[in-house]
Amino acid sequence: MWGEPGTAYVYFTYGNHYCVNVVTEPEGTAGAILLRALEPVEGLDLMRANRAVTEDRFLLSGPGRLTQAMGIGAHHNGVDLTQRPLYLASGRKDPLPVKTSPRIGIRVATSRPWRFYIAESAFLSR
Repeated sequence: MWGEPGTAYVYFTYGNHYCVNVVTEPEGTAGAILLRALEPVEGLDLMRANRAVTEDRFLLSGPGRLTQAMGIGAHHNGVDLTQRPLYLASGRKDPLPVKTSPRIGIRVATSRPWRFYIAESAFLSR
């Protein structure tokens, strides 16, 4: 989390799954954004095989589900997210209705509106 901006910070949590964050602050300063959920648009067959679920809305709707579906593990910690194999790509160009809410799945700083999501998305982490 103290690495170069644009790198992956991957860690194992609760003894059972990985979480992936995007480092956002200057090197040496802790700061990252946790990827809690994504809408799958490509690679669905592989994600379905990795997750073995019947509904696509459960493929990436949670930090542990996301890493499992995408095959993200400790070996991705520190990778540059501007190039393959794990990278951030440009998405849709049309504006989406982004909302904020208090953070979820934690016990501290729950009042901070640091959860950003697309309103009405079926792929939200709940």
